[in-house]
Amino acid sequence: MSLKERMTRIIEEQPEDSSFEEILRELAFARMVDRALEDSRANRVLSTEELKQKISAWRK
Repeated sequence: MSLKERMTRIIEEQPEDSSFEEILRELAFARMVDRALEDSRANRVLSTEELKQKISAWRK
């Protein structure tokens, strides 16, 4: 499925009374999921421990 076809499908699946912002949010969410899956397949992931360390550093 092409990107255009996928975007069209996502838009068509939205309720008729969806706002522009709601549709954009759904498209952005789909892109985030795609990117996360790409990262996972490429083994660009963090362990739970690595993530805890990063979060701890942010809080300082």
